[in-house]
Amino acid sequence: MDISQIHTCFLTCSSISIDTRKIEKNSFFVALKGTHFDANTFTEEALEKGASYVLIDNKKYYKDEKTILVSNTLETLQELAKYHRNFLNLTVIALTGSNGKTTTKELFQVVLSKKYNTKATLGNLNNHIGVPLTLLSFTKQTEIGIVEMGANHQKEIEFLCQIAQPDYGYITNFGKAHLEGFGGVEGVIKGKSEMYNYLSKHKKKVFVNLDDPIQFAKTTKMKQITFSKSDPAAFVFIKKIEAKPFVKVNYDEIEIQSNLIGLYNATNIVAAITVGSYFNVTKNDCKQALENYNPSNNRSQIIHKNNNEIILDAYNANPSSMEVALQNFIQLDKNSKIAVLGDMFELGEDSHQEHKNIVYKLISEANFNCYLIGKEFYAFKENYEKIHFFMTFEEFEEYLKNNPLQNSFILIKGSRGMALERTLKYI
Repeated sequence: MDISQIHTCFLTCSSISIDTRKIEKNSFFVALKGTHFDANTFTEEALEKGASYVLIDNKKYYKDEKTILVSNTLETLQELAKYHRNFLNLTVIALTGSNGKTTTKELFQVVLSKKYNTKATLGNLNNHIGVPLTLLSFTKQTEIGIVEMGANHQKEIEFLCQIAQPDYGYITNFGKAHLEGFGGVEGVIKGKSEMYNYLSKHKKKVFVNLDDPIQFAKTTKMKQITFSKSDPAAFVFIKKIEAKPFVKVNYDEIEIQSNLIGLYNATNIVAAITVGSYFNVTKNDCKQALENYNPSNNRSQIIHKNNNEIILDAYNANPSSMEVALQNFIQLDKNSKIAVLGDMFELGEDSHQEHKNIVYKLISEANFNCYLIGKEFYAFKENYEKIHFFMTFEEFEEYLKNNPLQNSFILIKGSRGMALERTLKYI
C-alpha cells in the first residue's frame, strides 16, 4: 500500500493515536517501537478498543484489512504527516529556540484564533514523533497550523522542517540549552539556525526580533517581519515594556496587561503581537487574547498559598533561562524573597562551570535566602549565610518539614527531572 492509499485510510478516521491507553473509537493507531516496548504487540487491543486501522511493521501481528503492514511505522508516520500537510495546503508557522518555545506557541495560538481556525502543537509534542502527530491533527477546517520544534542535536530542526514545510518561522532565542547534545553554544546557534536555512532556501518569511543580534545577523538576506523596542523602523515597534512582576506592554496607543511575569516573557508577548498584526488580527482582539492568557504546567505560574506568593517555573531550566529568571526575581521590589533552585540538566562538560556561574551570581547579587538542590549545585557547598545546599530533594524535603516557607515571595525553578513543584506541599 503506498502513502496515498494509507492517507485515504487515515482520512476516514477521526483521530490518530500511538498509545492504546488513550485510544479513541474510529482512530488511526500507529504501532511504534521504543527501547523497552513494541506497540505491534498491542494491535489486537487497539482494534478491540475501536481503532479503525492499525499501522504495523511486524507481519506477525497482521490481522486483516484493518491492519496496514509497512516496513517501518515511524518513517511511515513521518511520510504520512508530510503528505497530509501538502494535501491540506494550509499556512504553517514553525517555531523553535532555546527558551520560551511553548509559551510563545500558545500566545501565537490565542492571538491568531481570534480571526482564524488555528491549531497548534499540544503540550510539548515537538520532536520527530510529536511534529508528525501535530501535522496529522490538522484538518480541512484548519486555516493556520502552528508547529513547535524541539531539538538537542544537529540536523533535527532541518529534518522537522522537511516534514512540516513551514511558510513562516520564528526562533525565540539562542541560549545555553542542550549544550551536551549540540556541542556548546555555537552548536546551539548552528542547530537552531537550520530553520533559517530551510526558510531562506524556499523563499519563505521569518519573524525577527531586531534586538537580538544573532537573529538580525542571520536573517538580513531573508524576507523579514520584524519587531523591536529600540528600532522605530520595525514592523512592530514597542514603545514601553515593564514587568512588576507582570508584563505590561504599550503598543500603538494600547496597553496590554498580561498574566505573564518577567521581562523574558515580554519578548514572547511582542512576538505574538507581531504575528497577530501581520495576519491582520485587530489590536483590540490581540489585547483581549493576550490579557486572557494564563500560563499553566509549571511555566511561570503565579500561585498564592498560605500568605506566600510563588513564581512556579519548574517545567524546565537551562543556564540562559535560569539567568533571566533570577535577574527578574532579584530586581523585583518584594519583601522576604526566597529562591528554590534545582540542578540544570543536559549541559555536558559545561555543567560544572554553568552551575558555578549561578552560585556566584547569587553570592554577589542576591540578598535573600536561596536553597540549591541537586548534586551539581552541591559541588559548591560552603558556609554561606544565605545560600543553603541540599544533595537531593529528599534532603530538602526533610528540612522543609521542620522549616516551612512562610510569608514570602518565592521563586521555584529547576530542570524537569528535579520536579521542584513538590516544594509546594511544604509552603
